[in-house]
Amino acid sequence: MPDYCFFKKGKHMAILERSDAEGASRLAGQGFKKQFEEISAPDTQRALARFADIRKEEKTTVHAFATGAAFIALTTGLLIVAVFILQ
Repeated sequence: MPDYCFFKKGKHMAILERSDAEGASRLAGQGFKKQFEEISAPDTQRALARFADIRKEEKTTVHAFATGAAFIALTTGLLIVAVFILQ
């Protein structure tokens, strides 16, 4: 199974086999930035689908962390205010 790497420029995404150094150099020259993820897959379509899944998981994790932390901070603030009011 080949390994694929991803390049992004704005909203455009390109996918290459990791061994394609010439293609990677060409994309870098066009302003594409290599993404961190490298994926083993039977073909480019499945690699791209897995890449999308990974990005979706990352966004979900960041959102869950941010909303969880905000909820805890808000709850703590309300508890502190309630303690001062009840005293």
